[in-house]
Amino acid sequence: MTSPTTSYGKLRRLQQCTDDTGRFVMLAADQRGNLRRALNPDDPGAVGGRELTDFKIDLMSVLSPDASAVLLDPEYGAAQAIAAGAIAGSAGLIVALESTGYAESPHDRRSEILPGWSPKQAQQIGASAAKLLIYYHPDAPGAPEQETLIARTAVECSAVDLPMIVEPLSFPLSDETLDGSERQRVVVETARRLGAIEGVDMLKMEFPALPEDPERWEEACRSLDEASPVPWVILSAGVDFDTFSRQAETACRAGAVGVLAGRAVWGEAAAMSRDERLAFFATVGRDRMATLSRVVRRHAPPWTEIDPEAGSIPSDWYRR
Repeated sequence: MTSPTTSYGKLRRLQQCTDDTGRFVMLAADQRGNLRRALNPDDPGAVGGRELTDFKIDLMSVLSPDASAVLLDPEYGAAQAIAAGAIAGSAGLIVALESTGYAESPHDRRSEILPGWSPKQAQQIGASAAKLLIYYHPDAPGAPEQETLIARTAVECSAVDLPMIVEPLSFPLSDETLDGSERQRVVVETARRLGAIEGVDMLKMEFPALPEDPERWEEACRSLDEASPVPWVILSAGVDFDTFSRQAETACRAGAVGVLAGRAVWGEAAAMSRDERLAFFATVGRDRMATLSRVVRRHAPPWTEIDPEAGSIPSDWYRR
């Protein structure tokens, strides 16, 4: 599968996010509310911005050299990690666009762009790509509004040649949870609809089957790959690392071009002291990133968008 990327700027920036084989082994640390809860489960509101930033800088300093790209938020991560020199030069930088949390009700969630933030500003700080988390259920009343938000944001990203990664998170329409068959239907249909929006370059997808339902994994991932019009990577959603590494293998065999993993890699470190977490990142964290790299290199197709006629690009291409 190839991306619908059309500009050289987008193409180059996506290349910055791959490893040397053209695959994505990416590390997510854009969490805000979830990280507050992890750092202080009894009183998340007591966690200040400096604590979030210190954790992210430590994480980037140790693990960004093992990632093809890193994902950070604009409030507590991106500028601070750049200023601290914590992001390895070999790693692309993806910056989130959305506010943490959601508006409306739990059964009709709406995402919002962080006030005062934009794709242009992300590009100006050196981002290789922008990421928009979108709460989405294809049958929710707010689904058209969410699609409009994606389309509008995609236009803004394309205006500055910034690749756009969409991260859909599903939710139930009632107090019932999404069971196995319904989860697969929702995730697959979400990929079909959102990946078709002009200007979306990649999807960061939930695993389309429940962790406790492994007999569904392969078929669900193949259905997802067939439905997605654009390249997709799998997110970890807070499952334990062993489960995620197996999910990653299944997804990559089905067509995912890599992973964008967060808490599955570093989650336990949130409950540790600073010295303990630095040691954890340097040992367990690096081992986990190496494992994911092996899985992705062995099983994922490379992301490629190579023009076989590249040598014949006219010398005056920049005038067009």
